[in-house]
Amino acid sequence: MKRRHFLKTSATLGGSLALPHSLFAESSAQPIRGKAEHVISIWLGGGMGQTDTFDPKRLGDPKAKKAGSYYPSIETAVPGVRVCEHLSKMAPFMDRVTAVRTVNHNVIDEHAAATNRMHTGRPISGTISYPSIGSIIAHERGAVTEDAPPYVLIGYPNVTRGPGFLGAQSSYLYLTDTSRGPAGLSLPPGISAQRQSRRERFLASLQASSGETDDKQLKSYDAVIAQSLKLSGPEFNRAFQLDTEPADLRNQYGGEFGQRCLLSRRLVERGVRFIEVSHNLNFINGAGWDTHKEAILQQHVLIKELDTAVAALIRDLETKMLLDKTLIVITTEFGRPPEFDSGGGRGHQGSAFSCVLAGGGLRHCGAWGETDELSKEIVANPVSVPDFFATICAAVGVDYRKNLYDGDRPVPVTDQGSPIAALFG
Repeated sequence: MKRRHFLKTSATLGGSLALPHSLFAESSAQPIRGKAEHVISIWLGGGMGQTDTFDPKRLGDPKAKKAGSYYPSIETAVPGVRVCEHLSKMAPFMDRVTAVRTVNHNVIDEHAAATNRMHTGRPISGTISYPSIGSIIAHERGAVTEDAPPYVLIGYPNVTRGPGFLGAQSSYLYLTDTSRGPAGLSLPPGISAQRQSRRERFLASLQASSGETDDKQLKSYDAVIAQSLKLSGPEFNRAFQLDTEPADLRNQYGGEFGQRCLLSRRLVERGVRFIEVSHNLNFINGAGWDTHKEAILQQHVLIKELDTAVAALIRDLETKMLLDKTLIVITTEFGRPPEFDSGGGRGHQGSAFSCVLAGGGLRHCGAWGETDELSKEIVANPVSVPDFFATICAAVGVDYRKNLYDGDRPVPVTDQGSPIAALFG
């Protein structure tokens, strides 16, 4: 072999090895399309440490400043795949789960920017308001049934979860308290059903007198009002009556976060397409998953709470024959480095971190992608945020290759992401 040909061939092969797996997955002309009908997206605000959860490495020591995992690891239902010891309830279900260990982006210093990236799949723009993944799926697929909203947020409202240029019709219905339904669907004190009926007739009269409009924003708001009126009746609101569930099942899910996960299952049954369940920062120590310094001392409580709730959710959905129809997604804004900071906690890391997929009819493998001995760098099968979003979209039947439009401006659904094809049988 001539030297020039050898160098050219070697460069080509070397470049191929560095490419993400997903770039090799799109050989067919047709996009990948899964059969899931719903998404339950669990958001861990603060930055879940991958070495302390789904990508365990050697055991570290914060006092000796030895980098590594904070906890020992355990075996799972998938040979060769280990998780943190505090994920003991999820471990037997890892054959229905894929921990994607090689998600990566370049945002580490700012929680808000990273949260935006992990909801919209893009950097913040000064010229365009991008929609969240929840709003994209709501826009593309709508609700599963006519008597349900397409998108529900169980947590505090935030612009990063919103519809961006897609408009109010693709936004979310939200609640912060599982003991009652969304406040916007309940009649205010003093408003009787008769009085509400008069208000609706008056609104209809006003709308009729204003004539037809081509204003996209006005039409979107009219659609939202109509949907809210339809959902304010007792039928949909029964989804929020958790006390109708058996007490032992509620106990299996655990505390407030677990009750949110139980509610998400009930919303799936009612026909909601996309539900985000937020694990609030103040549930445990005010810092949540942002485990700097002494905040790491309570991290095991968060992990156990996640473990309890998600294992119960998987088991519950499977019992009700809904697991293959429901994609569970666990995301966070970035990971944590294996080194310990001066207070024994961890900083931020975006170069390699874990997000999780479960159910949804995917061909699960326990874990996808490989990081180095300390989970600082990616060794095999990197998954960009657009790739991860494309995998979600493909699972629920959304064309991840198409363009949405902000006026006349085309905006790709996933910023040119490609799904992890190995997860689709």
